Amino acid sequence: MVGQRFILLLANHPWFKIKVLAASPRSAGKPYSEAVGKKWSMDDPIPESVKDMIVMDATADKEKIASMVDFVFCAVDMKKDEIKALEEAYAKLECPVVSNNSANRFTPDVPMVVPEINPEHIDIIPAQRKRLGTKRGFIAVKSNCSIQSYVPALHPLRKYGIKAVLACTYQAISGAGKTFESWPEMVDNLIPYIGGEEEKSEKEPLKVWGRIEGDKIVVADSPAITTQCLRVPVSNGHTAAVFVKFENKPTIEQILKDWKEFAGVPQELKLPSAPKQFLNYFEENDRPQAKLDRNLEGGMAISMGRLREDTQYDYKFVCLSHNTLRGAAGGGVLMAELLAVKGYFD
Repeated sequence: MVGQRFILLLANHPWFKIKVLAASPRSAGKPYSEAVGKKWSMDDPIPESVKDMIVMDATADKEKIASMVDFVFCAVDMKKDEIKALEEAYAKLECPVVSNNSANRFTPDVPMVVPEINPEHIDIIPAQRKRLGTKRGFIAVKSNCSIQSYVPALHPLRKYGIKAVLACTYQAISGAGKTFESWPEMVDNLIPYIGGEEEKSEKEPLKVWGRIEGDKIVVADSPAITTQCLRVPVSNGHTAAVFVKFENKPTIEQILKDWKEFAGVPQELKLPSAPKQFLNYFEENDRPQAKLDRNLEGGMAISMGRLREDTQYDYKFVCLSHNTLRGAAGGGVLMAELLAVKGYFD
């Protein structure tokens, strides 16, 4: 499903053009429309530009693929050690990898980037190239889709000393690569478990908020984060209920001002996929709603609402992000735009 999002986002991209589609051996050799068949899950049709493109074998054809492209987007369904080996193989073939997978997220010299939050982490790439023995090849990854909702909202507030965070995420079925047609059991249902998701949600923000020391990224030692992750009957859009405690408690007015005024490097550089207003606060008590607000600014903006004081923490609020756009393929495309501007694909 993330691969399908990548295809739609790149079909008319001003900078990037799809040259190759690659997948597993069972899809290789077929036109893309035949290989994907009934698994096409997007509302928009398959773009004409890729419909008849013959799918290559991502593993067996890697030398040929690496010679044909400037870089690759990687979103695959394989075992973690296989993904790690595949991504490293492309990097060693001098082909940069922009990955949606989790396999390399905690490799110490692989940047895990939310472009508005930690763009400086791409400065670790020369150290990674030294380890890999490459001049051009490297791996850069995007973070888990669930943290894209609440970490951007917390980021401008770190100056007040965030001590503790509790986040409960309510995650759409597209995060599991499903639709209601392919997962009818999710209609009128809620599942209080998503494998591995709570661990990612608690640990990944600390790498995003970490710092480069020598040849590695050192994770931040605070704040303390605890999460619960639930699968809910929503097609797209991950919602988070967030509770936060500060060392120096700001006022509600200060928080709202910080959210409104926050902009990152993608906004400053006017990258093609960057939302003009990254953080958007809704005054209405019943917003944000997944159905109404997930597609804000092409699905690349973050929506927040219901900021109020809490009896156990300092404040609580609700966040929303589109999980396959900002949280997955869109975040990957935005990171690639940042890497392109910074000269990493030369």
